[in-house]
Amino acid sequence: MESEKKSSAISDVGAWAMNIVSSVGIIMANKQLMSNNGYAFSFATTLTGFHFAVTALVGLVSNATGYSASKHVPLWELLWFSAIANVSITGMNLSLMLNSVGFYQISKLSMIPVVCVMEWILHSKNYSREVKMSVMVVVIGVGVCTVTDVKVNLKGFVCACLAILSTSLQQISIGSLQKKYSIGSFELLSKTAPIQAVSLLVLGPFIDYYLSAKLITNYKMSSGAILFILLSCTLAVFCNVSQYLCIGRFSAVSFQVLGHMKTVCVLTLGWLLFDSELTFKNIMGMVLAVVGMVIYSWAVEVEKQSNAKTLPHSKNSLTEEEIRLLKAGVENNPLKDVELGEAKG
Repeated sequence: MESEKKSSAISDVGAWAMNIVSSVGIIMANKQLMSNNGYAFSFATTLTGFHFAVTALVGLVSNATGYSASKHVPLWELLWFSAIANVSITGMNLSLMLNSVGFYQISKLSMIPVVCVMEWILHSKNYSREVKMSVMVVVIGVGVCTVTDVKVNLKGFVCACLAILSTSLQQISIGSLQKKYSIGSFELLSKTAPIQAVSLLVLGPFIDYYLSAKLITNYKMSSGAILFILLSCTLAVFCNVSQYLCIGRFSAVSFQVLGHMKTVCVLTLGWLLFDSELTFKNIMGMVLAVVGMVIYSWAVEVEKQSNAKTLPHSKNSLTEEEIRLLKAGVENNPLKDVELGEAKG
């Protein structure tokens, strides 16, 4: 039992590490690819289509070689989820284009309380006072180190609201679909990636033209740009897989809270690699955010222990029942291991 807990903890840490490293890596790669000082590839939505196309290819190879098994998920659920995910991507791009950087950061921070409210409405999930307080500390810390000028306009506000709601719903749905159909994170991603790839590659060039007034067909591709596109796509596979893996293991709220560690890493690497300015305000905000994440982890652990103590002592009677059934000679009809629907985190 102790070894299982250690193995699970190592897997959890590995999933978070993969998500943070791949997410920060893809931001750095895309910064070089899309900036004017780099290769000026300003087609973010189409690039995301490339990401999902490569992810779908990896999933196809994995299924063909028997590495992963394909489980049935109704097509309408896959189409609905893919539509929500695509609205999230498009909404984020439009929000970034139409709003100031400050308001864009505030809209991203608001996802944590929005996810909390959505989980409360959809799954009747409640949060302890300690968890709520730690979330506020994280939000304030990240806000201090990232939010600068804040300008709001109607179109930008509508796009930001659309992006927040669709992204929050998408992240909650990942965990819900995995539990509902007993499907692994990679298997679910393998089923949704082809749908997202096709739709984004068809619609992406038009969305990008609206965003940048540039046609991808007019872009002069160089060997350097191709190299960074391939690097971005490779990192996207790890980023997508780890995102589904993390939300499946934890919860959408935990993913949002600890995911802000990526913001801290991006700011630090931007200062180290790209000579970005790092002020005292940035440093204090990052310290506050990290403190909030530590408090959040502690609060979640306390909440788990509290829930474990309040659970009825039914495990002993269940064990006795299992022993009785085994003695009766029905060991050839093993009890199905049913995972509790309780969200982790």
